[in-house]
Amino acid sequence: MIKIGDTLPSFAIPNQHDVIVSSDQLKSHWAVLYFYPKDNTPGCTQESCDFRDSNDRLKKLDCTVFGISKDSSKSHTNFISKYNFPFDLLSDADGKLCDAFGVWVEKSMYGKKYFGIERSTFLINPTGEVAHIWRKVSVKGHVDDVLKVLEASL
Repeated sequence: MIKIGDTLPSFAIPNQHDVIVSSDQLKSHWAVLYFYPKDNTPGCTQESCDFRDSNDRLKKLDCTVFGISKDSSKSHTNFISKYNFPFDLLSDADGKLCDAFGVWVEKSMYGKKYFGIERSTFLINPTGEVAHIWRKVSVKGHVDDVLKVLEASL
């Protein structure tokens, strides 16, 4: 499982336009990678809208946001269009990036066990190292906490 101080795992996955985004593109500025379970679900929509609403503040801190789920690029395109997100959503269809970050976990709902993405956020510094990790994220107030940690890291 990835931890603070680790180097960002190497990756190359498509965004909503099927343009490949790679880990190399994240170097030289701050980045937020937030993993979420599914497009257009209440918690994921709220979290993404909170990042949208704080995007200008994040950009002023030289920080780029990327949302990541296993949804398709087409699903991401629709999600972005519906809520006007100003950042890329990345499609980890094969789950390799989820595995690398340790967010593909066993969950339980109403006694039924299944695997899914644990809502998690990773702050990556300009040298490509993991600067902070939030696991089992509670959506309310999360983006404000990300901003506080980022501001304190500068």
